[in-house]
Amino acid sequence: MFSAFSAPSAHRRGAARLAAATLVSGLVAAGPLATADVAAADGTPQTEGGATATIGDLKVYGAAVIHGAGRDEQVRAGLFEMSVDNGGTLQTYCIDVHNPTQKDAKYHETSWSGTSLSGNKNAGKIRWILRNSYPQVNDLAALAAKAGAAGLTEQDAAAGTQVAIWRYSDGAHVDAVDPRAEKLADYLEKQALKLPEPAASLALDPPAVSGHPGGRLGPVTVHTNADSVTVTPPADAATSGVKVVDKDGKKITSAVDGSRIYFQVPKRAQDGSAALTVQASTTVPVGRAFVSESRSQTQILAGSSESTVAATATAGWAAKGPIPALSAERDCARGSVDITAVNKGDAAFTFELMGAEHTIPASHSQTVAIALQEDQAYDFTIKGPGGYREWFKGVLDCKTESSTGGLTAQTLSQPSPATVGGTAPADTNLAETGSSNTTPIITGTAIGLVLIGGAALLLIRKKTPARD
Repeated sequence: MFSAFSAPSAHRRGAARLAAATLVSGLVAAGPLATADVAAADGTPQTEGGATATIGDLKVYGAAVIHGAGRDEQVRAGLFEMSVDNGGTLQTYCIDVHNPTQKDAKYHETSWSGTSLSGNKNAGKIRWILRNSYPQVNDLAALAAKAGAAGLTEQDAAAGTQVAIWRYSDGAHVDAVDPRAEKLADYLEKQALKLPEPAASLALDPPAVSGHPGGRLGPVTVHTNADSVTVTPPADAATSGVKVVDKDGKKITSAVDGSRIYFQVPKRAQDGSAALTVQASTTVPVGRAFVSESRSQTQILAGSSESTVAATATAGWAAKGPIPALSAERDCARGSVDITAVNKGDAAFTFELMGAEHTIPASHSQTVAIALQEDQAYDFTIKGPGGYREWFKGVLDCKTESSTGGLTAQTLSQPSPATVGGTAPADTNLAETGSSNTTPIITGTAIGLVLIGGAALLLIRKKTPARD
């Protein structure tokens, strides 16, 4: 499904982004402190791991009507298709009915806690719908018999499934146009049971470690539904002497779910950092969420071919002084991005972020919770000794627009995607593509980590997240 902003809301978001751009200078530290600055063009931002993909068009869909305040709007409802990086295809439904889909937006797999499903008591019912409807159930005659919708087509099945999902993901008052699709939507809504969140297709925990040279840094635990994963050592391993090993110090090139892997750093290694990558081919679990870094509507997985999944872990080391390991995750319960800093050194690690100085004592771990406004972009790098750096980038997208108000759904007949100025380009045609070919202005200085309206930075103790 696709949608666009109403003009007043687009103006508000545009103003927010322009205000954001004026605050980027608050990222740069001075003096001997470690810095948090606008990310360099090279490298890759840290992610949770799993599948990354590019969204395409709606492939199978029907029509639905969203009932709003004083008027009804007709929209397309159905399955998107995504192309997985390095091989594979995903099918997804939208769980953010009033937001636009940006053409060719990049998505990555993520946990529910970093999406609008966080705190949604019906999130588990959405997963039940996905597992018990199209395309997971492709016997349409059997599905039609259960729903009392004789003659159900693929288009009806996709539309009915999407409508049922929207009722739980967005709390939307929405009906399918085709009577058969509507019967399926009603059946799925009534029958849905709460299921637990699916585990990641591939993740490394933690994604960053640190310590002194001359020993094993870690462990980094592999979590995956694949039979095995390929482990690729640091690119400069041959010259640096850094090896990827198991708990016994044996060099490894593959691992399985639950494996604990380590960086073995030579005792005389100069202060530095390295990264390892794990990769596998597997099917991504139904119900995994997918988010974009470009404010494109959140998706939830309905089906997966055999697809390539990957995850990266970094290590930093130093003979003396601070030795940080940094990771971050979206926290929609707090409305923040939480940066966890573990300092394995013998001196405090101090860095400046948004004009506030933060100090992590030696042999301590703390989390800096960065409160952001809804839809706010962030893009920054935090540096440590020996060339160590971590890049964090994304958009805090925690609310559906039906809960925040001010937006309207895109109609089928009159596509009008909003830009910052509130005007659609003449060549845009959402009615054909199911997505917008405009891209949010989240580039250059406008995408530094910014805090509109002076939102607070909080220090909290690190809590280990529960794992399904």
